[in-house]
Amino acid sequence: MASVLIALGGNVGDVRTTFRAAIANICGMTQAALVARSSDYATPPWGEEQQASFINACIEIETSLDPHALLFTLHKIEKKFGRDRANERRWGSRTLDLDLIAYNDVTLDRPELTLPHPRLFERAFVLVPLAEIVPDRLIAGRRVADALVGISTDGILRLPDLD
Repeated sequence: MASVLIALGGNVGDVRTTFRAAIANICGMTQAALVARSSDYATPPWGEEQQASFINACIEIETSLDPHALLFTLHKIEKKFGRDRANERRWGSRTLDLDLIAYNDVTLDRPELTLPHPRLFERAFVLVPLAEIVPDRLIAGRRVADALVGISTDGILRLPDLD
């Protein structure tokens, strides 16, 4: 079984309800076990800043799917929840974004998939929830908690639990 980190994001619709359903889909469709789930965080938009704030979270799962099959499944789940990758603006509004952050300590650099995620260490909206669930995890030789120290977390707010 592989230990996999996945980032969730969205800013259209009831994102927190979407996350709950998407996580159930991820576990069901990948025959994965949910190991950990971060809190949800309200975060300022990144890239395209003239849009609504995002909600972000991270999960850790264990799965036997290989990285490419997992990515394919994550894209199917995004589509199920209304994402249309072919017709969206880069860094624009979306119902659900699922990013494969790390898969064990696998390193890949292919057009369809780069592992670990190439912009992970630039994105506080991913590092904050990751540091909550796997602060000591090494990704590309860096401890998640240490990577977070070097970037601004301005505007990131932990949301209260729903239940």
